[in-house]
Amino acid sequence: MNDLAGKHIVLGLTGGIACYKAAELCRALVKEGATVQVVMTEAAGQFITPVTMQALSNRSVYGSQWDAREANNMAHINLSREADAILIAPCSADFMAKLLHGRADELLSLMCLARPIAEVPLLIAPAMNREMWAHPATQRNVAQLKADGAHVFDVGSGEQACGEVGDGRMLEPDELLAEVVAFFQPKSLLGQRVLVTAGPTYEAIDPVRGITNLSSGKMGFAIARAAHEAGAEVTLVAGPVHLATPRGVRRIDVKSAQNMHQAVMEQAPDATIFIATAAVADWRPASAAEQKIKKDGTGQAPALAFVENPDILAGVAQSERARGGALYCVGFAAESHDLLANAQVKRARKGVPLLVGNIGPATFGQDDNALLLVDEHRAVELPRADKLTLARQLVAEIARRLGHAA
Repeated sequence: MNDLAGKHIVLGLTGGIACYKAAELCRALVKEGATVQVVMTEAAGQFITPVTMQALSNRSVYGSQWDAREANNMAHINLSREADAILIAPCSADFMAKLLHGRADELLSLMCLARPIAEVPLLIAPAMNREMWAHPATQRNVAQLKADGAHVFDVGSGEQACGEVGDGRMLEPDELLAEVVAFFQPKSLLGQRVLVTAGPTYEAIDPVRGITNLSSGKMGFAIARAAHEAGAEVTLVAGPVHLATPRGVRRIDVKSAQNMHQAVMEQAPDATIFIATAAVADWRPASAAEQKIKKDGTGQAPALAFVENPDILAGVAQSERARGGALYCVGFAAESHDLLANAQVKRARKGVPLLVGNIGPATFGQDDNALLLVDEHRAVELPRADKLTLARQLVAEIARRLGHAA
């Protein structure tokens, strides 16, 4: 899957040590399917050579408004008209000030000023010292650039080239790639607040043993990412998994089903969509031993008593907001057999408008999946695909059902 296939990105580099990250970013954009035209300021050339960027982009690099390669000598017009977006990474404090005031004394700023605003978005990845970033002038410039329609990405925090530590670092190439991909996704859930659960739960037997399942959390994390890409404010309640948090998603880590139930009930009053992807344990040991249970030499296994865990999905679906239509609930069913029949029964029992079924053993831990969407009237299959593709399809389907399709 190439999320940027068919997209043409003008990648602008301004003066800053973060130019070294632009090389990897350029490579990542190309690998994701985009064509990339690099335009560098004179200051950028002090940090990285045009030869490097030409090799990575497979295109000649532009740096002068007087470039004789353009027959009409209008590189600032020609290059901007071809672009699906202009991405400036890194964008220095000086260049942001230049953009704000409409100054256009070299090729990159000329392009930004001359671009058709309604057709060619301007994406800005700031990079500078922490004091420069925090300065009131810079913050005023950022606010005004956003008001003028530019899309200004967040900055990273950490150790800086000068030795200081704080905000102002340009985002890492993989983070910027995720931001660019998200920018181009349809904003079908704009204004929605989505609550997602993901992964397994862990029910302790003693301090070193417990009951869990094979859920990796990948489907739920993909749904959280897709919902964020679609413009929603996303909170992800995650069981014990080893997955990176999707860009722009707020994450709450939990362990047991009771932990997850508490977290969901705290967050649900603010949500407009609840997607219960987690594989929550139906039962837990009635009590966990305080010390490791040892073999006693009799060959007899210890007797374990179980109690039922709270039903998170049913509890949310039966809430006043859900029954009144203010909260749209989507459940997941991981089955081992008879998927359609079991999914239909579970949907009716939970009282949710949409139930997503899959065969657990065929998807746990995998990067792909196949889904069955079941509502009151019919069942629709989403053929096997990578989980992010399926997540985007599911998000689009939810948006359609809510009347928010882009």
